[in-house]
Order: sequence, then C-alpha cells, then structure tokens
Amino acid sequence: MPGVHVFQPIIHGDARGSFHEWFKADAFIDATGHPFIPEQANMSVSAAGVVRGLHFADVPPGQAKLVTCAAGRVVDVIVDVRRGSPTFGEHITVELEPGTRRVVYIPVGVAHGFVALDDDSVLTYLTSTGYDPEIERAVSIADPQLGVDIEGILAGAGVAVVKPILSDRDAAAPAIAEFEAAGGALPDWEDCRAMENELRDEWAIANEDVGEA
Repeated sequence: MPGVHVFQPIIHGDARGSFHEWFKADAFIDATGHPFIPEQANMSVSAAGVVRGLHFADVPPGQAKLVTCAAGRVVDVIVDVRRGSPTFGEHITVELEPGTRRVVYIPVGVAHGFVALDDDSVLTYLTSTGYDPEIERAVSIADPQLGVDIEGILAGAGVAVVKPILSDRDAAAPAIAEFEAAGGALPDWEDCRAMENELRDEWAIANEDVGEA
C-alpha cells in the first residue's frame, strides 16, 4: 500500500531485559524521503476482543501516525480510503507485540484501526497533528467491501469473546459507500501525494541550505 511502512527495530536483550529504539528520525527519512515531526503522543489500553476504528482525518491537514505495541498483542488494521489510490479499498493487517516490537507508519489519508488480542494491550502512537474532532472521521471496520475478518482474527488468535467490543461511535460508523452517500468526503489520492511531495521538497531544500551554510 503506497506510503505505508513497517519498521523492524533491533532489540538488544540480556538478563536485565531489553532495549530498542522504536523511532529513529534518520531511518524514517531513509524509508519515506521526509521527516516525521510528531505533535501528539497517545496511548490506548484495551481488553481482549476490543476493536477500535476505522479512523482518519480530513486532508488537508490529515493525520499521519507512527504506531507500536508496548504490551499485549494487537492486530493493526490499515485501510486505504484515499479515493483514486491504486490500492483504494484494500487493507493490510500487521500483528504488533513486544516480541518483535514492529512499528507501523500510516500516512495521511489512510484509515487506521486495530483488534486487541490480549487483556491490557497497550498501543502507543505518535501523530503528525493534534486531535481535532472537527476533522476526525470514522468508517466501519466491518464494511463487507473492505473484507476485514474481525471474527477470523480473534478466532485465529484464540480469543474467546461472544462478540467484538466496539465503542458506540465505532459501532455506528457507516460503510464507505454510506459515508459518501451521506455527503462525506474521503481523502483524495492526489491531495495526499501532494502533501507528501511537499514534505520531501521542504526536506531537500532544508538540507541544501545546511550544506551551503
């Protein structure tokens, strides 16, 4: 999926425990071509069977996320809702847990959610913009068009729940077709690409200025 990156940090372990660098600016720039400057850090704690999302923000300004799991296990669900994208409507799932310490970068215009597999699963994430309810949107993670098999994810992980646990807001979120039919505007692929290209250009110019100094 264009713009999505999965990072695998090096874990240093010994008898005391372990240490790893879950975000390195230079490694991020090498992968994406632009820096990530967080404006907010969030942490959510979820019981087994909890499902959150799918959430995204209007573009512009959009909201990019850098996500990792500090405790427990979650399956991160990433859905391309950028209208016009070559992977529009497709999804990726990535299991995040302390054994691998994977980190996922979710660019602007891409919807995010997750399924908690353990009690007290802790998801930590940095965001490129602060939370703004005026531009925050939600679509249903159970939208049949998207093909996200929540029950299959839970069953495959051995999570015994009668039904997935969602907030009232997420349970009432519309399918993508319903969202658009009601006048909702999905992020535009070209707008998202333009924002990323602008970040790359600004970074290149900043580096040129440093080289000339």
